[in-house]
Amino acid sequence: MSSSRKTLLIVWHSRTGAARQMAEAAENGARKVRATLEAHDQLAILSKTAGQASAEDLLDADGYLFCAPENLAALSGEMKEFFDRNYYAVLNQLNGRPYALLVSAGTDGEQAVRQAERIAQGWRLNRALPSQIINTAAQTPEAILAPKQIGTQDQETCQESGATLAGLLLL
Repeated sequence: MSSSRKTLLIVWHSRTGAARQMAEAAENGARKVRATLEAHDQLAILSKTAGQASAEDLLDADGYLFCAPENLAALSGEMKEFFDRNYYAVLNQLNGRPYALLVSAGTDGEQAVRQAERIAQGWRLNRALPSQIINTAAQTPEAILAPKQIGTQDQETCQESGATLAGLLLL
């Protein structure tokens, strides 16, 4: 990990598109900050699905943005698998690095947030900004399984999260 070039790692999982859109919006926000500050050579932005992201990716990054849906009052299985698969491989090696969390949920999302924040706490990550819950209000089986489209205001919230993390890494 070079001190002159920082890396923001965005790890996401999505079944119906909401969390993917959130991750893309956050990445766009980070790219805008990088462009505004003319810092292309100073900040790499890497976006990987939870299934692709590895312990090496975590170790090589300087900050993290995690995007996942809540499923049955918990993190989605694939996102939880990402944390399970990599937890001990990076334990005590990420201390103090900033992170942010974006969760899509059909109701409240609080349990998924609590679960991810406890994992981040175990890694001794520094929460850079409050976790955000994007509520899709999906309540019926059909609505829960249907493709999602997050609204403009929610996209802006996600962009702000990415922009904030990028800005922190470039300070």
